Amino acid sequence: VQLQASGGGLVQAGDSLRLSCAASGRTFRSRVMGWFRQAAGKEREFVAAISGSGGLTNHADSMKGRFIISRDNAKNTVDLQMSSLKPEDTAVYYCAAGKISGSVRLTSKEYEYWGQGTQVTVSS
Repeated sequence: VQLQASGGGLVQAGDSLRLSCAASGRTFRSRVMGWFRQAAGKEREFVAAISGSGGLTNHADSMKGRFIISRDNAKNTVDLQMSSLKPEDTAVYYCAAGKISGSVRLTSKEYEYWGQGTQVTVSS
């Protein structure tokens, strides 16, 4: 599985941004997909995950209500809609593909494939 994240950029606090991750491979729709982020000098942080069917999602508590993960299995994409962005949301955002039929509560170490990351910068 190859993953290509896009959609990052420089925005102002309060703005919205939509990240997209394009995936290759026939197993995409069977895999849990996740978004993670890593701010400079900090550890990688879970953002959200979605089951293969899209029927189950899991969002980090600090982002619930602001970030929404979704997927389109016909297009092999998984998106992260971010709203009410804050300067502390500044980070490199990564999409990742987890195990086939994996849980939306996988740890980052259980994700098998990672994209290259897209930078999101939120100015105050």
